[in-house]
Parts: sequence; C-alpha cells; structure tokens
Amino acid sequence: MTNSTNAKNNVKNNAENTARNTARNTDVLISGASVAGPALAYWLHRHGFRPTIVERAPALRDGGYAVDFRGEAHLSVLRAMGILPELERARTGTGSMKYVNSAGRPVAEMPADLFAGDIEVLRGDLSRILYDATKEHTEYVFGDSVTSLTEDADGVSVTFERGAPRRFDLVIGADGLHSTTRRLVFGPEERFVRHLGVHCAIFTTDNYLGLDHTGHVFRTAGRFVGLHSARHNAEARAVFYFASPRLDLHRRDVPRQQAVLAEHFAGNGWESDRLLEAMRHAPDFYFDSVAQVHMDTWSRGRVALLGDAAHCPSSLSGMGSGLALVGAYVLAGELAAAHGDHTAAFAQYEERMRAYARGCQKMGDGVARLMVPGSRALAAFLNRYYRLLPYLPGKNMASNIARRTAEDITLRDYAPQLIR
Repeated sequence: MTNSTNAKNNVKNNAENTARNTARNTDVLISGASVAGPALAYWLHRHGFRPTIVERAPALRDGGYAVDFRGEAHLSVLRAMGILPELERARTGTGSMKYVNSAGRPVAEMPADLFAGDIEVLRGDLSRILYDATKEHTEYVFGDSVTSLTEDADGVSVTFERGAPRRFDLVIGADGLHSTTRRLVFGPEERFVRHLGVHCAIFTTDNYLGLDHTGHVFRTAGRFVGLHSARHNAEARAVFYFASPRLDLHRRDVPRQQAVLAEHFAGNGWESDRLLEAMRHAPDFYFDSVAQVHMDTWSRGRVALLGDAAHCPSSLSGMGSGLALVGAYVLAGELAAAHGDHTAAFAQYEERMRAYARGCQKMGDGVARLMVPGSRALAAFLNRYYRLLPYLPGKNMASNIARRTAEDITLRDYAPQLIR
C-alpha cells in the first residue's frame, strides 16, 4: 500500500479505539495555543494524559495566514480528530490567484491547488476549531507565559510571568518560531533560526476590490503585495513581503513595524498606498521575519519541542500547519506507546518525524527568491514565465511536488496502550 493509504488506515484504527488508561508522566504542560499545542492536547487526552496549555495572548488570536492541508497524511489526522466537517465549512474556497500589473489588469494566473491544497482555512479559524475540540478536557491558561523551567528526577518546576509556580511531569514547547521554551532550554534563538532574506506582514481589511474567492498580487523587484478575499468575500487579507536583511525590531513594537513597512512600499504602485493606509486601522496586524528553524535535537530531558518551535519550514513552504498536526499525532502516540517513558518516546518521535520535517523545509528553500526577486530583470522574467505557465508541460509540477512531500510519511497506529 502507499504511504497515504497506510496513513488513512492507521489513523482510522486509532480513532475507533477510545480506551482510557493511566500511566506515569501524565501531567503535561504545553506552551502555545495556536495549532500544534491544541492538536497535541487533543491526542494526549485520547491517550489518557492530562494536558494544560499556557498562552501568552489574552485570548485566541484571530487573523493570520490562510493555511492549507493536502494528501491523506494530513486529512486522515483531521478526520480522526472529528474536525474535518468544521474545516470544510470554514474553508476559504479560494480559487486561482492572479498576478496583476500596476493598473490592476491580470497578466498571469496561478492554479488554486498550488496555494490551497485540498482544504484551506484561515489560521484564526483553525485555532478556534482546535480550541473547541479540546476545551472540555484541557486546562487553558491565557495571558501568561513560562519564565523558567527547572528539571529534576521527578518532573519540571515551572514559573510563570503572572501565575503561581507549578509542577508538571513533562513540558512541550509548541510556541512557534520565536519559542520561549526553546530559548530557556536550548539557548538563544540565533543558534537555530535562519532568516531567509524576506520579511512579511499581513492584516485584515475591507474587500474593497470585490474579489470573489480569489486574490490579486503585484510584484516588483524586492517587493510583493497582495490582497485576497476571506470569509466568503466578507473581508480581505492584505499580504506584504519585502527583501531585507534581518531587522532588529521588537516583535511587539507595532508602530515601528508599520513604519518600516511603509518605508519599503510607499509609492510602490498598484494598491500599495491604499493598503498602507488601511494598515493603520487593522485589528490584527502581524509582522515577522520569514525564517526556518534547524536543530540537531528537539528534546532535552523532560522537555520537547513541537511544530514551528522545533522545525519551522517557513510561512512560504505551505507545510507548517500540516507538519504541526502530524507531529502532534506522532508525539502523543509515541508517549502512549512508551508507557509514559519520555526518554524513549522523544527519541522515537524524532526518528519518525525528522525526514518528514526535512522534506517540508525543502519546500521553503528558494521560494523567497522566487516570490520576492532581487532585480527588475528577474521580476520581469518571472512575470513572463507565470503568464506562459498554464500552457507548459510542467505546469502542475510544483503542486505535485507539494503533495508528494505532504504524503511522505507512514503514520503508525497508536491505539491507547498505557500501563494501568
């Protein structure tokens, strides 16, 4: 059988087994309530663990990128979690994306499968669906964050920015590209985060172009700006990318981030100036470096990393959310299979996920230079190439590679099997 068929059958078998057992190391703290953290909490609960999630934000975060899933490795996990119908209802339904010139006239069109996969949803909607699927059996602590982790033979003592200290058996860092857990346990971010030469910004605005389940993109040398419809055309997401060395900006200094974005795109053409004005009023402005995370190991003692904190493939790869959901399934399953023995479980988790994560990261390599070309000549060449792409023999090559990468893992059947 193919990897995708194995994945479908194995996850289906796991979903049908709902036995509850108990074991050692069942109290697990998860840092991060975006995608990887709640997904892990779901599977830990299914295996008899007791998850707690701490999240720095005061509530679930809305907005953000549209994220996509493709292939049975992704869909079988979503189906087993019982959330696929909700994701179908929340899907963006985005069709092909159009590259436009400075006057707004389409000059090239990119197929929907390249961007949206089998199902595409807004990250904020995905986060809400995962929260709803876990809130009844997971303790959520919003508006707080981990400040120190002290491990001993019996567990981990955790201090928090606001809450009282607590003890947990295990700690999982699912807190993203700029993971606090990774910094506390493994060292400074600079050791592991590789900037890809591009920064990005995204925010919600009005769908004033009347886009109907599509998006328009305008690209010049070193700059890329787009607008695509969201939530069934009721609103839109503005997206900016620009080439730049790593900028020393505080992650929560929004006024400075917006000033930098305005400096790079003022007078850029098309809808750039209007979107920069709308940026000032956006409720969910997001700005960051486009980067990957590369680590030799994802665990140390009783602490492990998951999702972007461990192996971020970059927002340009289109693989981050699918990789996080598969990793959550594998990590929880290996803890169950090892009867709560974290040393054995973490080693197996890395063994099973390492090649898959590496393949997903390769999808992000080189994409930055194609999306944000450094010269006018290259930008012009790419625009001409995209115009001809629908007529070329290899027009589906990129989407086919993405699908093969997403399916390149065989998921083990993790029927709950902890020692009573």
